[in-house]
Amino acid sequence: MLRRAAAALTAVAVAWLPAAPARADEVRQRQQPVLDALGVDQAWKVTRGEGVTVAVVDSGVDPDQADLRGAVTVGPNMLAEEDAGTEPERLHGTGMASLIAGRGHGPGGRDGVVGVAPEARILSIRAIAEEEDASYTRFRRSKKAEEAVARGIRHAADRGADVINLSLGKEGEITAERQAIAYAMAKGAVVVSAVGNDGDDPDLRDGNGFAPYSYPASYPGVIAVAASRADGARAAFSNSNYSVVVAAPGTGLPVGLPGGRYALGSGTSDSSALVSGIAALIKAEYPELPPALVAQAIVDGTRNGPPDVYDAEIGFGVVHAARSLSAAAELARERAKTTAGKPPGRRFGAAEPEPVRVIERPAWFTGALVLVVGGILGGTVAAVWISALFARRHPRARRPPAPGPGPGRPPGAGPGPGAGPPGLHLPGLRSGRDPAPEPWRPGGRETIG
Repeated sequence: MLRRAAAALTAVAVAWLPAAPARADEVRQRQQPVLDALGVDQAWKVTRGEGVTVAVVDSGVDPDQADLRGAVTVGPNMLAEEDAGTEPERLHGTGMASLIAGRGHGPGGRDGVVGVAPEARILSIRAIAEEEDASYTRFRRSKKAEEAVARGIRHAADRGADVINLSLGKEGEITAERQAIAYAMAKGAVVVSAVGNDGDDPDLRDGNGFAPYSYPASYPGVIAVAASRADGARAAFSNSNYSVVVAAPGTGLPVGLPGGRYALGSGTSDSSALVSGIAALIKAEYPELPPALVAQAIVDGTRNGPPDVYDAEIGFGVVHAARSLSAAAELARERAKTTAGKPPGRRFGAAEPEPVRVIERPAWFTGALVLVVGGILGGTVAAVWISALFARRHPRARRPPAPGPGPGRPPGAGPGPGAGPPGLHLPGLRSGRDPAPEPWRPGGRETIG
């Protein structure tokens, strides 16, 4: 999972651990249990995501990665000024893209990583840097880079992206980012984001055991994704709070990297990418389904819990691609029963409405209206004056201050303002840590090839 630090976003640190070279078919063997848990083989009998574009707003995607070759459109670099001509590593973004739309390689595409929506296209938009980038220090110090994600989201929406994956986050809102997400959703884009990887840090949890909330996952309408283990329970590092909408596998996932390498990734970033893949399948089969109903279909298709039961660890449950497609089919049928625009004649009468008639007011009405409005305004002024006097004599009790930062934490660390229980608007989240001088290392990647 990525997070912003200081005035910028920082990519997940990649821990390159020594490992014996792996054959590409071994990568698929490692991946198969995750694909089975997601029910993708059943889902692929319906659609594989053809015709859908998923924007990956991240550190950049390598279009020459073997499993993504021919699937990637390289969009603008929102950090061109910070990169100053240097070549980014594009590690994290490539890994996320492989989970979304990897199509494998070799005979029959049986080798390497296959994504949840292997026939979808990826629109790569670079908006964050990672430690391995030569421009990382400039990125961290750049005020302009703070709104790079917002610019990337808007560009994705303008390019017609059906799904926007945001495997990144930071504690604290950015107005431009909130507005960009609203803009994208108004254009029909489904927005998916990761909830953060601070769940196992006791210094950051509040009295209820909740980790801080993260943005952009916390913005309204965003599908906020937690990470689950193989048994369906929350992964220890995954943030737990009321912003979580659903969960997806997030431990030991094979991902493709530039240079023919593969790695095992763990984090809510990876979980978010899987959910973006499911959203792509839904949009491929039901392109007219709006973002809110795509989110509802994903929620309705969850498993690992009783129906309609929510908890703050895995939200409404662990996602399942085939079940979500079935739920989307039902929602699409219900939506088709409604008529847009003019109501049916039998409800309001078959005849066309008559022209509007203007009813003239009697002369006495204006004078009476002046007296009534004047009385109301006078009463309001008096009420405000009395309230102010009362407040001065009886000051309202102040709320206790929010919990302060833990030991050694910079000012502002700790839980953000609480979010209410999730509702139909599918609240976002918040997670991650507050700006800190050290890079955030939410989880490493073990190389497997």
